[in-house]
Amino acid sequence: MALLHQPPISVNFIWHPSDNELVRPILALALNALSRDLSKPFSRNLNIPLFFYSSDIPTITPNEHPGDYAERNVIFVFTSVNTSGRKNWDDYIGSIPLSAGTRIVPIALSPDGLGHCTDGSLKDLNFIRVYQWPATSMAQQSVLAMAHEIYRHGFVTIGGDNPGNTSSVKVFLSHSKSGDTGRIHAETIKAFIENTNMSHFFDATTISPGFKFNEEIITHIKESTMVAICSDEYSSRYWCQREILCAKEQQRPMIVVNCLEDYEDRIFPASSNVPCVRVLPKSPLSESAILKILTAALLETIRHCHAMASLQFYKNNGWIDPHCELSSRPPEIRQLLAMKRAGETKSLCYPEPPIYFEEAEWHRQLEVETFTPLWSSSEGSALYGMRVGIYISEVAADGFKCLHIDPTQLIRLAQDIARHLLGRSATIIYGGDLRNDGFTEFILDEAIVLKNRLNTDEIHVENHLAWPLYKTDELVIAWRSKYRQVMETVEHDVPDDVEGNIDKNIPLEPNTPQNKYIWSRCLTEMRIKSIESCHACVCAGGKLSGYNGKMAGVLEEILIALEKKKPIYLLGAFGGVVGEVCKVLQREAYPEPLTEAWHVQHNAEYELLQIIAAENNNHADYQQIKSILRGIDVSSLCNNAGIDEAEYFRLMKSPFVDECIHLIMQGLTNLANGGANGPN
Repeated sequence: MALLHQPPISVNFIWHPSDNELVRPILALALNALSRDLSKPFSRNLNIPLFFYSSDIPTITPNEHPGDYAERNVIFVFTSVNTSGRKNWDDYIGSIPLSAGTRIVPIALSPDGLGHCTDGSLKDLNFIRVYQWPATSMAQQSVLAMAHEIYRHGFVTIGGDNPGNTSSVKVFLSHSKSGDTGRIHAETIKAFIENTNMSHFFDATTISPGFKFNEEIITHIKESTMVAICSDEYSSRYWCQREILCAKEQQRPMIVVNCLEDYEDRIFPASSNVPCVRVLPKSPLSESAILKILTAALLETIRHCHAMASLQFYKNNGWIDPHCELSSRPPEIRQLLAMKRAGETKSLCYPEPPIYFEEAEWHRQLEVETFTPLWSSSEGSALYGMRVGIYISEVAADGFKCLHIDPTQLIRLAQDIARHLLGRSATIIYGGDLRNDGFTEFILDEAIVLKNRLNTDEIHVENHLAWPLYKTDELVIAWRSKYRQVMETVEHDVPDDVEGNIDKNIPLEPNTPQNKYIWSRCLTEMRIKSIESCHACVCAGGKLSGYNGKMAGVLEEILIALEKKKPIYLLGAFGGVVGEVCKVLQREAYPEPLTEAWHVQHNAEYELLQIIAAENNNHADYQQIKSILRGIDVSSLCNNAGIDEAEYFRLMKSPFVDECIHLIMQGLTNLANGGANGPN
């Protein structure tokens, strides 16, 4: 039976759409700070579950309140004249459900927003007052303030007579006394904290080096986040090295502040494997630079706490070896040697994503197994020969009224699924123009890594293209040329029934109902053949309008996969077509977006396309689609996918990428190890 995945923390944002001009820059910075960078898929940024609640119409509130997704759920509510002056929004905010795991943090965009403090869910709560900050630093200071509340409410047990101090982040400012840069920077940061309201966030400690590395220093480091201010002299100083080594031995959060002025003859090895912030050596540090350092320190503290809490959850619930060691960072040689000296434990789990094969080879030489919750080296060929179709596409925005996940989460999902499939030596089948997709280059670069690791000429990415997508410009030709060593392009010809109506050497634009019909036939043909070549399909998202086929693309791919009895993994929490299909499978009311009337209303000239297609018996029969979806035997769907029914329902409902990947890889591995639909 599937376990209920409940991460340590979720972060939720509520705001009125009329406040977008103020709120969106803050949210953009927060999203960047709290989520993995899309342009750096192997970065070790925070990846906290984020949920957004607003709407695209000022008079409409979100369709629901944030839920108890996690053990602790922090809800940031942006308030203004637009929330306090509209009764429905005032009622919506005032009725946010309170629970033991809920923490609400109100953020006033203007003095009018403070009006919510008199009653309801925000009664008597202290507000973050962003309107008091300069416009130039409002977003940066907002994110720092929100990060502090995430740390405080997410990972600290607040109590006693002085809760402010007990929840402060302790910062150990490690610096060299030799030369002015490190000393002045440390003093400037400490003075900034003490002379502003940052003292509520941080408790800064600087300790002068002495003749004995005494217990006081060790005690400070044990409970602090290390900020190593690396000036030109820093790495060569004995006491600086001792402080770094102590922080690493105690597995403390750490960042490096690079303020080199000229030259460093040797980077101290122990100061690597942590985030690094670059600031100018010129003194004094600017307020912006100090905020950047403090934000990085706080985010790394949160990342450390979140990683350790998540790994402990996985251990407690059987995802990983209950006897393994846990680390909030990829392991280091010194750490593994200490494990070996200690005795029995021979395995260590660290957070996603996994490091590359070459770095992990050091661990194998030390005979210590290192792995992540979703990956271990023993799985390197677990899906060899398995062909998996990825059918994931964007979802139309609704202003976060109904779908409360940022659109970029679909790209992160696709990146993670692709990485884990390629890491297990599977072949990815993709239908469409890879060039413009958000996770394209990532997939192909990872395929190159796989090719080098396996030392093989085999291709592990197939890009299936319908005519006339491959009859295009020189940019596509150049793209295909660049990745020809790892990507096979499969060009599907025009179906026989429409071939006589066109010149196949001239690209056809889908700008008339007749042309759209020809496109629909070509897309259907490509989808049938590509899915026939798959052993399994993974589906998420999918736009419901603006498509060029006879129906929404992901919907057609789901129906073909069902007809061909292919194992299919449906991730419903990410909205779009798959979300609507999952509603049917969960026996909810039949969704309007899966009816013909809805598509006629939301897609230009769709009715004419359907008429032409019906004349040729190739139209989308929505009554038949309804009958097919309602007639699905979920137990058969689960058995076919290699997971049980409870797990499949979790897959359809879970908004958590790691849980979805865990279930998909579990199912695919079961199929590869003897499932009827696995590779021959």
